[in-house]
Amino acid sequence: MDAIICDGAVRSGKTICMGISFIAWSFYDFENMSFAICGKTIRSLKRNVVTPLMPILAELGFECEFKASENLIIIHKDGRTNRFFLFGGKDESSAALIQGMTLAGVLFDEVALMPRSFVEQALARCSVVGSKFWFNCNPEYPQHWFHNEWILKCKSKNALYLHFRMEDNPSLTPELIGRYKMMYSGSFYQRFVEGKWVAAEGAVYPFMVEGAFCDVPDGVFDEYAVSCDYGTVNPASFGLWGRMGDVWYRIKEYYFASRSEGYMKTDEEHYKALMELTDGLRISKITVDPSAASFIEVIKRHGDFNVIPAKNNVTDGIRKTATALKQGKIKICNTCADSMREFGLYRWDGSGKDSPVKENDHAMDDIRYFVSTLLGNNDGGFVVASVKR
Repeated sequence: MDAIICDGAVRSGKTICMGISFIAWSFYDFENMSFAICGKTIRSLKRNVVTPLMPILAELGFECEFKASENLIIIHKDGRTNRFFLFGGKDESSAALIQGMTLAGVLFDEVALMPRSFVEQALARCSVVGSKFWFNCNPEYPQHWFHNEWILKCKSKNALYLHFRMEDNPSLTPELIGRYKMMYSGSFYQRFVEGKWVAAEGAVYPFMVEGAFCDVPDGVFDEYAVSCDYGTVNPASFGLWGRMGDVWYRIKEYYFASRSEGYMKTDEEHYKALMELTDGLRISKITVDPSAASFIEVIKRHGDFNVIPAKNNVTDGIRKTATALKQGKIKICNTCADSMREFGLYRWDGSGKDSPVKENDHAMDDIRYFVSTLLGNNDGGFVVASVKR
């Protein structure tokens, strides 16, 4: 075979199985060769692949020298040495990073999150006799280029296709599998739990029905934050969040629709509304729609709040928001009428791609900004502990 493709459910063992196998395979027929290990970003690649893989390789007798500043791992085994370069394929410009290299093989971790141009440029670098392509991913929508070009054509591409289930991971207990199944719903459940390439259809948050909203809890909140989706012609939606213990509650909101009101507000008028929403509370941080440069500048100029431009990957943000809602990490209080209304109206557009209808989405966007940017704002970091053996 020229390639191997592993897809399927989350936490099914794809990444660690492929990581060990890719390194072991590289030492059968190659010596003093260069290989590539690719992820969505260098940070995610180090966190998801390199960090868990290094101690396992050491136990198997491989000697690993990680040159972090060069994004390079030099590995020795039984007198042989090979080099493994790390690459991030987050956007179309990433293809330039890998040009000019000669590779004996490449491993793509979460290939469905990478642009086609980057993947194909990396494949073109594999010109050494005996080189092979290694792919793993969680499913996306069925019209995704990787699904069409590699999974559906695996026989003509001379690729071995393996499908993973959660039950294939011996480290997961039935209780853990049950917990993962509770984390997702709708198309995300079909993709991440059942491992299917399905289109997103119907309501984006089908579980947010009557009864899913709560009263504002009694007691003192430990921390406050605000999320903002800014609009002049389109509605502006700001949410006030309070943390009590490990749960963030959306306790109050500001929603202004210029079309229905018959007039538009200036940046300063929206800032005044922000001050009224926060009502003298000590706000730890505010996240704002990253395209609202003028409003972000107004907030900075006044100097009352620490403002953070929001992360704006729509599909990833929706997935994280759905998980946070299902796990009870965030709760929407019944004082937020516009959020409750939009949860009932927010729909996928039915195009076959992961695109929600651009209507009734302004509170939905500011909630997504809160989850993606402020909830667990240390995303991407990791903790290392050592234990004597």
